[in-house]
Amino acid sequence: MANEPHDELDHDPGLPAWSLPADAAWRIEIGVEWPERVTREWAFGGSTGNGVRVCILDSGVEADHPAVGGLEGAIAVVKGDDHEIEFVEDTEGDLCGHGTACAGIVHSLAPEASLFSVRVLGAGFKGSGFVLLAGLRWAIEQDFDVINMSLSTTKHEIANLLHELADSAYFRRTVLVASAHNMPVESFPWRFSSVFSVGSHDQSGPLTFFYNPNPPVEFFARGVGVEIAWLGGGKILSTGNSFATPHISGICALIRAKHPELTPFQLKSVLYLTATNAGGAK
Repeated sequence: MANEPHDELDHDPGLPAWSLPADAAWRIEIGVEWPERVTREWAFGGSTGNGVRVCILDSGVEADHPAVGGLEGAIAVVKGDDHEIEFVEDTEGDLCGHGTACAGIVHSLAPEASLFSVRVLGAGFKGSGFVLLAGLRWAIEQDFDVINMSLSTTKHEIANLLHELADSAYFRRTVLVASAHNMPVESFPWRFSSVFSVGSHDQSGPLTFFYNPNPPVEFFARGVGVEIAWLGGGKILSTGNSFATPHISGICALIRAKHPELTPFQLKSVLYLTATNAGGAK
């Protein structure tokens, strides 16, 4: 189900912009009854991701891979002959295996979540920064519940536009989960605070994740020696922050399915409270 953005409060000329009139407090009721202690059972116990839409913004997805189990839809973002960006039905699928791996991990955790593929990378993991921007903007406009971005760019010339898009997703209640770069370089959008940023740990539990009190990386998830879905219906072992990221996306899908009213800020707080190093696994 698509998320509906909240109406802005009517502006009272007697108050500063974005202020709250005294008689409008009822319009910002939180609508979430928080337990005395947030546990994993409360957060996502029994959830399968049903009703949640997850976008895999990547290299495409092999829809008929057993680990994927089909897609809601798939588009490719391409440059046309006139160099204009076009959004076309993706009939090629995954061009390098990466998107299929991410989709398989999300579905392993949230098997009833609906998956949608937006292909912004080509063969050899190559892609244009402006294709990435266009694909992300399109995905945000579709009001997906979760967007998995197991990729980043080092191009500073598009960082400001990426930042605007990341904030737009946050305000529209779309959870944007992005992987930290595998090398110690400055890249985006994972460094933005409106994004759920993910690095790797080397433990084996798919639901073992840690909150990092020393950002910019906020969460660590399983990403070392992971068995991942790959092209041709197969599987391989691989390591990378790319594969830690869909673990967090899958957990976000579980939480969002059980608590659809949560904002990204609230959902991030739930992740913190249920992180393994916060005692959430107990």
